[in-house]
Amino acid sequence: MSPRTITLGAIQAAFGDDLDANISRVEGLIREAAARGARVILPPELFQGPYFCVSQQERWFTQALPWREHPCVTRLAPLAKELGVVLPVSIFEREGPHYFNSLVMIDADGALLGVYRKSHIPDGPGYQEKYYFRPGDTGFRVWDTRFGRIGAGICWDQWYPEAARAMVLMGADVLLYPTAIGSEPHDPSLDTALPWRRAMQGHAVSNIIPVVGANRTGFEPWADYPNGGQRFYGSSFIADHRGDLLADFGRDEEGVLTASFDLDFLDAHRAAWGFFRDRRPDLYGALAAPRPA
Repeated sequence: MSPRTITLGAIQAAFGDDLDANISRVEGLIREAAARGARVILPPELFQGPYFCVSQQERWFTQALPWREHPCVTRLAPLAKELGVVLPVSIFEREGPHYFNSLVMIDADGALLGVYRKSHIPDGPGYQEKYYFRPGDTGFRVWDTRFGRIGAGICWDQWYPEAARAMVLMGADVLLYPTAIGSEPHDPSLDTALPWRRAMQGHAVSNIIPVVGANRTGFEPWADYPNGGQRFYGSSFIADHRGDLLADFGRDEEGVLTASFDLDFLDAHRAAWGFFRDRRPDLYGALAAPRPA
């Protein structure tokens, strides 16, 4: 019996105000990743336009759409079918009067498997997401796709080991995190690129699982924003089950990363380490208590 393998791809790119141009850019990079063998290809967070959460402006609510009708979904689903690839697509979603930062999982036949709504919503200088997004109501999601069981969080979710562990307990073979993160306007000396990577490399190690982080890059100008805009630091990567980086970008590059994994080996290796055998859920009550004693 041949081993189950999966080839993952990550996209790093800069995005502007033109929705059609942004989708076209991602389409081209998906084709490039597929040509290099990738079968699960991750674009960055909210690639539909600039990262608008730097400030609170009501005009951006007009950019949200129901997830089945969003142009990022309707244009990329046929591409997924054409190329035979799985595409986790990050969108600004509207459901009635509710707004979410969401991810739609498109299978390799173009089928829409469902939506995940970002669970952890940040609120701080340059990342004022609570103005725009409700906390997600889907719970964590893991999807059975043609190429494996895919768990996906969105940006701020990636800092939470509980989210990663939950998805692996649900059977995820790999973890994916689309991201939009860069400079911190309140403290220009604060550079989180390396801690950002290390947090997810830790998820890889403690769950014996590959992890992909796909970030945007480039400078996005905002006239009413400190220093005139937000600079995203790229640094996208694919890490293996040891947390080692198999492929990574610097801060300013654009393009695709790919890496392949043997899922049968990872299943056996995960079992051999015993992390899931030796768990003590009976001792973890404090993790689920809002204010543990």
